Amino acid sequence: MTGTERPIRPRRTTPAARLITLVTATALVGAGAPARAQKEKGPPVVRDAEIEQLLRDYTQPILRTAGLAQQNVQVVIINDRSFNAFVADGRRIFVNGGALMESETPNQIIGVLAHETGHIAGGHLARMREAMASATTQSIIAMLLGAGALVAAGRSGGADLGQAGAAAIAGPTIAIQNTMIGYMRAQEEQADRAGVKFLTATGQSAKGMYETFKRMADQVLYQIRYINPYLQTHPLPNERVAALEGLAKASPYWDHKDPPALQARHDLMRAKLYGFIERPDGVARRYPPSDTSLAARYARAISAYRFSDPRVALGQIEALIQAQPQNPYFYELKGQAFLEAGKPAEAIAPLRHAAQLAPNPALIQIMLGQA
Repeated sequence: MTGTERPIRPRRTTPAARLITLVTATALVGAGAPARAQKEKGPPVVRDAEIEQLLRDYTQPILRTAGLAQQNVQVVIINDRSFNAFVADGRRIFVNGGALMESETPNQIIGVLAHETGHIAGGHLARMREAMASATTQSIIAMLLGAGALVAAGRSGGADLGQAGAAAIAGPTIAIQNTMIGYMRAQEEQADRAGVKFLTATGQSAKGMYETFKRMADQVLYQIRYINPYLQTHPLPNERVAALEGLAKASPYWDHKDPPALQARHDLMRAKLYGFIERPDGVARRYPPSDTSLAARYARAISAYRFSDPRVALGQIEALIQAQPQNPYFYELKGQAFLEAGKPAEAIAPLRHAAQLAPNPALIQIMLGQA
């Protein structure tokens, strides 16, 4: 696993803030930094062959159903501990590492990815740009008219005219802002409906999507009275959850479970993230020695190689390989442990074997080239 910056750090956010940022899609495009600044300094990205392959397997059925299979849509992992996902163009879905870590089942994160696919399929980004361009033009005209009134008031000494000029500047701007926020909320509702449609068409449950939004809504029940409903880019939690519950339960696949093999891969992904991101005490709390599952052993092996005696870590990694000798990512971890321990010659064999087993070995081959 590699990252462009330091490991993901926990970010303290209130439940209300977490709900508002949850799966924000188009808002970031219009309200973010200028395009040139975004190009110069993009978000911190995590690259990992195992996690990227799993996310490809999650999204491919959804993208085919949405008619986007030929658009080469990629899922990009952001080095951020908060729960969020969004789209910034028609080719990439960005998902925070925190969203992967907090999703207990494949279906939960697949539901989020289906929602984001709904934004791409609906052309929401292009429509948002058009709406914002129109809103910007209206805002500029309003401000110019208001400024003209202020200048005229200054020349004539008319206080009433000056107040009217100030109102002319502020009023349309607030109205345009409210219109844009309402527009974004409508897009979120459309993406929810599209996500449920894609999940149903692929024989998957929308329960995970519902569970994700319901969990966030429950956390914000106390704060909800202090939030201006109109100033949220997403529908109010109780409104959104109620609408989503009706749509999700109408699907014949509501009670459909994730395949055990897929759940096992999901558990390994989460364990890998925790092993690389958390301190040893955090890993020990989440995956205590009494937990003998493969995922728990994976997390502890990663933590051991990062913070403990490399010989102990290599013994744990070797035990993982014995348990799943066809898992390319256990060999990759072994090679990475050797490489970072200053033993590049010993890293070659496991990395070469990992590249042979992995379905998309490009990242492993890069590491092999460094050995």
